[in-house]
Amino acid sequence: MGSIVVDVMLKPEILDPQGQAVGGALPRLGFNGFTDVRQGKRFVLSVDGDVTDEHLAAAREAAEKLLSNPVIEDVVSVHVLDGGSADRAGSESDESTGAGEAEGDAQ
Repeated sequence: MGSIVVDVMLKPEILDPQGQAVGGALPRLGFNGFTDVRQGKRFVLSVDGDVTDEHLAAAREAAEKLLSNPVIEDVVSVHVLDGGSADRAGSESDESTGAGEAEGDAQ
């Protein structure tokens, strides 16, 4: 069984109260040196067998249409979870969808 990971983050210009709360708690708990915290979401999509290019394309489309809110979130990566496919070693690293990059750069 293969797995695809989709990571979604709030756009940089969107207020992140949960990230701010965690950022405020870190030094109180002795974790110093962090300057900012942003919270996001991770989805793990499982498939029968190895992950194929078709699975990755479908995951990217699902990420854009269902798993993220394009008004406030960016899909930051869609990639094969380690071990998902022995013959697709290149897919195990982050493979950005490019979503939101053009918008973020324009603003």
